[in-house]
Amino acid sequence: MTCFLASAFLLVLQTYAAPPEFVQAGFDISLDPLDLDPGLPANVSGDVTSSPPPGTSKRAPHSIIIGVRKGGTRALLEMLDIHPEVAAAATEVHFFDWDENYAKGFEWYRELMPYSYPHQITVEKTPGYFTSALAPERICAMNSSIKLLLILRDPAERVISDYTQVYFNRLENHKPVQAIENLLVRNGALNIRYKAIQRSLYDVHMRNWLRHFPLEQIHIVDGDALIRDPLPELQKVERFLNLPPRIVSSNFYFNQTKGFYCIRSDGRERCLHESKGRPHPAVNSTVLQQLRSYLQEHNRTFFRLVKRTFDWQ
Repeated sequence: MTCFLASAFLLVLQTYAAPPEFVQAGFDISLDPLDLDPGLPANVSGDVTSSPPPGTSKRAPHSIIIGVRKGGTRALLEMLDIHPEVAAAATEVHFFDWDENYAKGFEWYRELMPYSYPHQITVEKTPGYFTSALAPERICAMNSSIKLLLILRDPAERVISDYTQVYFNRLENHKPVQAIENLLVRNGALNIRYKAIQRSLYDVHMRNWLRHFPLEQIHIVDGDALIRDPLPELQKVERFLNLPPRIVSSNFYFNQTKGFYCIRSDGRERCLHESKGRPHPAVNSTVLQQLRSYLQEHNRTFFRLVKRTFDWQ
């Protein structure tokens, strides 16, 4: 019934979810091809043969990592994939946020899931879901009791990371690039229509999800804490997903060269794709303060919505 009512009022809710300036601006934060993450997981569960392992099947996800882009979704998925009772989809499917994929139907989506055993849960991650106006309703229509994982980091730092990814993607594709200040500021004022800023308005997007799912079904992972010390955050995820505790401290080691934790499991060691951990550009301090000041009220609203706070500047 919740999903049915949501369908009836979708257009109204989309308008209500965004501040007036974004309604006027269209609030379109769809992804450009150069926005996409070039790295693929090194060891997430995938199908390398056409013959499924005996006793397995492809099932709809039991949990979805819905975002946020540049919040640590790839790290979360790979670290969660350590667990023997997790089968992780190998690619970002973009089923619920891209109309052309959603039109292909649920069976098309299910076929993109990994083979899993009955005792395993399937997990898919597509960071674009969190900022999609349509994804919450569509996921709810598929499974209104699904468990959702949302990993967030300091929203200002997320903006800079977002810019950094697009910057290097454009360089690699021989496209022109701009200094981050030229994108953050237009005509002397903060450019609030910049997609990277819009993606960091966590309260705007969270309102849309809370119209379709109770807060108890959305577990928020502290992305900044995951970077500093992965185990406590992953233990919380295990409990949320009702998984037996299998991830331990020996599954992680700090790579001094890369500057972040890497994974050790099944006798193998692996780190995230080389596109991860790239140095951020130095941002003009006045511009950075403008950005942080603008985000502060949105952060406070988000804290009220989720009934917890985060250590964001």
